[in-house]
Amino acid sequence: QVQLVESGGGVGQAGGSRRLSCATAGITLTFYNRAWHRQAPGKQREVVAVLYRGDNTHSADFVKGRFTISGDIAKNTVYLQMHNLKPEATADSYCSAKFGGQNSWGKGTPVTVSS
Repeated sequence: QVQLVESGGGVGQAGGSRRLSCATAGITLTFYNRAWHRQAPGKQREVVAVLYRGDNTHSADFVKGRFTISGDIAKNTVYLQMHNLKPEATADSYCSAKFGGQNSWGKGTPVTVSS
């Protein structure tokens, strides 16, 4: 089975930076589209950034210019570098990997942005 394990969550300050990591197992990373998502309490899960096969990326408008998704093939890890954190980033952050008809999810890591 595909395994995705997020880490790097915690409490950050508004305007600060934090890096999330998604360690993967059971996949060949370059075969998958990979993404970061966030879900605040009572809200829908939303896409934050996507790393596509071929290494093109997409970022949601609400993080564009502040967050960067990247992958390290040797470490089987996907990262989300977050800069200029805002309170609305307070949410559970999830990574996903999609290949064919399968979409796999991690358990999430909480991010809290304090002012």
